[in-house]
Amino acid sequence: MTTDDQQRTELGAFLRARRSLLDRAAFGLPPAGRGRTVGLRREEISFLSGVSVTWYTWLEQGRDINPSRQVLDAVATALHLTVAEHDYVLTLAGFAPSRPGSSVAVETAPAHVQRFLDALDEHPAYALAPDWGIAGWNSAYERLYPNVATTPPEQRNLLWLIFTDPAVRSLLDDWDDTSRRFLAEFRAEAGPRLGDPRYRDVIGRLMDASPEFRERWESHGVGGFESRERVFLHPTLGRLVFEHHQLRPSDLTDVQLVVYVADAETREKFAGRPSAE
Repeated sequence: MTTDDQQRTELGAFLRARRSLLDRAAFGLPPAGRGRTVGLRREEISFLSGVSVTWYTWLEQGRDINPSRQVLDAVATALHLTVAEHDYVLTLAGFAPSRPGSSVAVETAPAHVQRFLDALDEHPAYALAPDWGIAGWNSAYERLYPNVATTPPEQRNLLWLIFTDPAVRSLLDDWDDTSRRFLAEFRAEAGPRLGDPRYRDVIGRLMDASPEFRERWESHGVGGFESRERVFLHPTLGRLVFEHHQLRPSDLTDVQLVVYVADAETREKFAGRPSAE
């Protein structure tokens, strides 16, 4: 299957998944057969978007029909897609190109990126390759998550660790929410690269290793990065509270840097100083 075929298939599956989750009452529609209150029919999305039933059906079937941007915008509006989901649809159809940058694999963070991570000092930070392999980290991040240094390189992938490492699951106080968010962010970025062997490998291994990943991958959730509070339950330092942020080097936009900024109490714990009574 070619990359274009992969993207058309993914576009169809994504549209079906979103359509199946819509609340009929929100559209002023009565329950469907057997009192079903969730999920719209193809005919209903066709009517709401002003697209023929045949054309919309072909979209969901992944046919090679080259829909216009106007058609995709209309469908996105009819499906009540979020901004991230709308962008994902456009990207899969070739209207929103992936971020500019190199398609070359990034196994290890370049020296200047690693120096930047190290300069952040007390703030845990790491670098993610396009396939979400952890390409670099600083000593503060290693203190937060020691396994990062001992995990074999082929398994040192953020998604792999989230779904397969028990230490990560116990470290996060909101594993269910965080795992869903991370997977939605990964899918938003992976859409135009689904034909890349690196992505197929990561996704395939996780489908085999984690029933939770398989279930959530097949739900086709898509979302963008959001700076937010993150809480960790560290085995020796206790409850730690950070706010996490994302940066992208202008000369290496395929790589994302994630930085955790601690609150006052957490900063004291990380520095090894007792907090004020």
